[in-house]
Amino acid sequence: MALTATTTKPSATAPSGAAAPSTPAPTGRRDTDGMAVASFVLGLLGLLVLNLFLGPIAIVLAGIALLRGTSRKGRAILGLGLGVADLVVLAALMSMDNTVSWGLAG
Repeated sequence: MALTATTTKPSATAPSGAAAPSTPAPTGRRDTDGMAVASFVLGLLGLLVLNLFLGPIAIVLAGIALLRGTSRKGRAILGLGLGVADLVVLAALMSMDNTVSWGLAG
C-alpha cells in the first residue's frame, strides 16, 4: 500500500483589492550613488581630521563610483578632488612641522 501526499499550490494572482507586489529597485545604481556621496563627505571631513586615512578612501570611492557610472558624477568628482586636497594639505602641514601629526596652534 503506497501513500501519496497531495499539496495545494497558492494562487498566482493577488487577492482582490490587494496591490500586486512591486519589483525592488536595482541596488547597483543606488550603491554607486552612495559611494559618490560618501566620497564627497569623507573628502570634506578629511580636510579637518584624519586626512591620512579619509583622503585615500575618498579617492577610491570616487573612482569606483565613476567607473560604475554613477548618476551623481559631480559629487564623485568633488569627492575625488577633496580626497586629493586632503593629501596635499597633509603633505604641506607635514613639511611645515617635519612630523606626521599636526594640530591647530592656539
